[in-house]
Amino acid sequence: MNYKPNAREVGESIKQKLARYFGTAPEEATKDQLYKACAMSVKDILTQKRSDFRTQVNREGKKRIYYMSIEFLLGRSLKTNLHNLELAEAYNEALAEYGTDLDSLYECEPDAGLGNGGLGRLAACFMDSLTSLDYPACGFSLCYEYGLFKQRIIDGVQIEIPDVWLPGGEVWLVPRTDRIFKVRFGGTVRENWREDGRCEITYEDCEEIEAVPYDMMISGYDCAAVNQLRLWKARDIHHFNMGLFTQGQYTKALEKSTNAEILTKSLYPSDNHIEGKLLRLSQQYFLASASTQSIVRDHMAVYGRIDTLPDKVSIHINDTHPALCIPELMRILIDDYTLDWDTAWDIVTRTVSYTNHTVMPEALETWQEDLFRFRLPRIYMILKEINERFCKQAWEAFPGNWNRISNMSIISYGQIKMANLSVIASHTVNGVSKLHSQILVDTVFKDFYHMYHNRFDNVTNGIAHRRWLCFSNPQLAGLLDECIGTQYRKDPKTLSEFIKFADDKTVLDRLGEIKYNNKVAFANYYNRITGRRIDPNSVFDVQIKRLHEYKRQLLNALNIISLYIRLKDNPNFQMQPMTFLFGAKAAPGYDMAKRIIKLICCLSEEIEKDPVIREKLRVVFLEDYNVSLAEKLIPSAEISEQISLAGKEASGTGCMKLMINGAMTIGTLDGANVEMLDAVGEENISIFGLNAKEVEALWLSGYRSVLFYGDNAILRRVVDSLNIGFNGESFSDIAGYLLAGYGIADPYMCLADFESYRLAHLSLTEKYADKDLWNKMSLKNIAAAGHFAADRSIREYADRIWKLKPVDGIKK
Repeated sequence: MNYKPNAREVGESIKQKLARYFGTAPEEATKDQLYKACAMSVKDILTQKRSDFRTQVNREGKKRIYYMSIEFLLGRSLKTNLHNLELAEAYNEALAEYGTDLDSLYECEPDAGLGNGGLGRLAACFMDSLTSLDYPACGFSLCYEYGLFKQRIIDGVQIEIPDVWLPGGEVWLVPRTDRIFKVRFGGTVRENWREDGRCEITYEDCEEIEAVPYDMMISGYDCAAVNQLRLWKARDIHHFNMGLFTQGQYTKALEKSTNAEILTKSLYPSDNHIEGKLLRLSQQYFLASASTQSIVRDHMAVYGRIDTLPDKVSIHINDTHPALCIPELMRILIDDYTLDWDTAWDIVTRTVSYTNHTVMPEALETWQEDLFRFRLPRIYMILKEINERFCKQAWEAFPGNWNRISNMSIISYGQIKMANLSVIASHTVNGVSKLHSQILVDTVFKDFYHMYHNRFDNVTNGIAHRRWLCFSNPQLAGLLDECIGTQYRKDPKTLSEFIKFADDKTVLDRLGEIKYNNKVAFANYYNRITGRRIDPNSVFDVQIKRLHEYKRQLLNALNIISLYIRLKDNPNFQMQPMTFLFGAKAAPGYDMAKRIIKLICCLSEEIEKDPVIREKLRVVFLEDYNVSLAEKLIPSAEISEQISLAGKEASGTGCMKLMINGAMTIGTLDGANVEMLDAVGEENISIFGLNAKEVEALWLSGYRSVLFYGDNAILRRVVDSLNIGFNGESFSDIAGYLLAGYGIADPYMCLADFESYRLAHLSLTEKYADKDLWNKMSLKNIAAAGHFAADRSIREYADRIWKLKPVDGIKK
């Protein structure tokens, strides 16, 4: 098949799809029909290319990586696939004949509702790089019917509505009804020991659910590979009860089907009640069981020997959500392939690796032991055996230290600890930045490091630089092409060659023009969707990430309030006009996060009512922030807010996307900021506040936020203003949270870092007046950003952890 059709062939393909699937001609088709016809024609190309690639992988006997993640934040597929396949020009030319263009069709596609934030976006970036580098890979996740939620802001309040994405997104899915697996829950497990010493496992009264796979093709840039993301949808194995239905018992007839399908209805169901916890546990085992069964089935189909699994398969668990693949693989090896325990455990520990993404205690997953035993009885039996054997090893390492062993064990005090399971069973455990990896071995996994120090590694996160630079910011990519050639698209470290132009006035001016053009484009987009205007001549200061207290959107808001107070005191105060842009979703049950959104929105509304102040200061909260919105916003950003409390952010990848688009970072010494500082030099990044060791020391000495409040007159006015409030609403609860607290006052030290942040922000914005200086700093950030590309991360994983080789010798 021709992987690169010309415009005439593209037009004919679109015409055929419209006729076959919609019974219409191009000149009569709606934009939605044209979008789907384009998607189907692209999918045909990807499917054939995928088949050819898979054939070569099997011929060469290459090892495969299976990447398990509870979320993959893909965004839209049409634009990415066309750019990766270098077919955008041909499709645009063909569509021009039908009176439309790609930009208008892109807007027809919803963002795939398969993720929430950084974890899912990282997984998507990694799949892009794995494919672009010609590594054989398969991602596994769930086919959620609804995404996390669509965010609506009504009078400053976040309202969650269903994210219905499949009507426009299912065109990219390929149902694989030939690859259905059964997953068991509950019931009673019987062990029947045979005369030959084997144990035969039988299940009684268990619930069986079908896992139906839907494949999404993952393209890469200038490569031979096409990989796949396999998404599992839950289906009742008993199907429809016709007898009950004919008796008029319609709800009961559908009950079993409905209960099964709930498993893949939505990402991250609320778990503040027992039903939610049970659903989350069931989702995670459903993902782990179906994926592991699929991996073993595919391996045996090609190689026919289970003992070669570690040589041909690497299973990577992206955080602990898929960690139940460990006992599930043990179950398959012991129960289905009748291997003895030691042989099975050796295979598992040589196959599985684990990335930890957080040191936050609430994110280190645990399950109630009784709930786990009830829902997953066979897996519980296997976990108990893993735990008993591990505790014997731990006793040898720490004789008599029961407290230490209890902290390390998988099961203790009625809790099952998934992070401990992941460390014990993985041949490699990595953090996602140098600082985060060091914190892991110094604190969270300190005892494990004593036992397994050779097991720990670091791989700093990276981004899909082609998507976030080349495809999202074509003007900047064009300038780079002119200055340093196109090699950086495949070899991002060559971005460093751009530093040669740091003193080239023509290039610096071009860089400034491109940034301004991107700001105008975003301002026009924002006006089109909201009817409101923002000034492209103001500084675009951007904080885009999940709304969480440790990410400190509140600290940003406190600084904005200080600027607002200063302008109210003196409306003639000369300052660089600023537009602060926020994009964030709060978890539905996260009350403080929702109050911070309300504060930002009320502050925005009050400023908008003042015609003088709003010329110098604006606050914009972007509703329903997602990948597609980020692709429009990030090229326009000039200041990147990376202001988490030091020691809390594992890495961050938003900082990298903003950096590679020339934004200046203001941040703490946290996560990837530490390595960004090393890459660009302290004169090209604005670092403020306490470092991780200073944060720890302040906690140990007894942090008292009220002391910072009392010592700083500006901060005092800011916090006091919360009691009065904005736009008619008091935020005395947030003032109380900062000073009195609901446990510990100001738990993320906004007040401790406020003055350092305020001064750093002021210093950074003062530099903006010198356009040559600002553009030079921007250029140096772009030139240093190659290290933070996912291609580098994936090569490190492949070489050091997965022992993976790219496929060679096939036509691209």
